[in-house]
Amino acid sequence: MEARVSELKPKVRELKYRMMITDLLKIASKSFTYQELSEKLGLSPPILSRYMRGHVLPSYARAQRLYEKLMEITNIKEVLTKRISFDEEGYFDNTPIVSEITWLKILANYAVEKFAGRRVTKVLTAAVDGIPVSTLVASLLDVDLIIAKERKEVGIRDFIEKTYTLRGTAIRRCLYVPKASIKRGSKKKRETGDSILIIDDVVRTGETVRALVDLVEERGAHVAGIYVLIALGYRWREYLSDILERYPFEVFVEICPAARLIERLGRR
Repeated sequence: MEARVSELKPKVRELKYRMMITDLLKIASKSFTYQELSEKLGLSPPILSRYMRGHVLPSYARAQRLYEKLMEITNIKEVLTKRISFDEEGYFDNTPIVSEITWLKILANYAVEKFAGRRVTKVLTAAVDGIPVSTLVASLLDVDLIIAKERKEVGIRDFIEKTYTLRGTAIRRCLYVPKASIKRGSKKKRETGDSILIIDDVVRTGETVRALVDLVEERGAHVAGIYVLIALGYRWREYLSDILERYPFEVFVEICPAARLIERLGRR
């Protein structure tokens, strides 16, 4: 049975990858006509229509070629950046990354693409806005999801916890994870423990990411990598400089709120 399961996993991942092309085509169709997409992708209009509606899926090899081409012609990161608008106080609408399923699937598949080949046994995120995309990533990788919460769950006896202070404030926060959810590795053989992919929806100063990394390290497990959907400003890079050096770190889009606000005010 184990052999069959291991054989099926790559096939399931390939199927999900092929299905992702439908989502990318939906995004691309907002910037290009059918005829333009047909020419840019080298697909006949009927085939393109079937792919876009999900009636037919491209082969895995063709899906890989289409993914590279679609990422090139649509500049998917710029499209998402334009969707994010800030108010006068610097807060933004995060609807695309927490509730729009097309974007969630694109963001999740991007993570799988970037961390392909790395050993990942669990996905870890902090409640609450990182949960939707983390759930999809865990599903694509066929691994369990761990959610670090600010309160202890009733019925769970032992926790791993991390307390940290938000920079520039007197606010202290705690994150709690059930101890049994992370398997400790031995000092000689870290591969005996969990290898965890950490996901955060937004990083501004970096405290949450550092707290999640500390939770994993203090438990004696391995950090497979860190994936951030949106990075605001640049202060976080200095604060997380040691983590950036130690672990693979991927950011989908980086935005400077001050520049966006100045740009918007200039249009008035």
